[in-house]
Amino acid sequence: MEQEDFGEIKESEVFEAVRSGEVIESYPEDEPYPSCLIYGRTFEGRPLHVVCAYAKDEKTAIIITAYQPDPDRWIDFVGRKT
Repeated sequence: MEQEDFGEIKESEVFEAVRSGEVIESYPEDEPYPSCLIYGRTFEGRPLHVVCAYAKDEKTAIIITAYQPDPDRWIDFVGRKT
């Protein structure tokens, strides 16, 4: 998150994006836990993608990675361009 192409991503921004976000891709077969891609915006409107997994037994969300999506690779940040 510190070496992000569009600028450093702070932990608080990840939290904001997840709270306001929506699941745009789901990876139920991921191991050791199912994961998903969440698209959300920070309070300041910065678009972020956050990949996270959910450890059901521990009731814990695990942030795998977070990045600001490249508008040249995404349609409205939710659909991949071909």
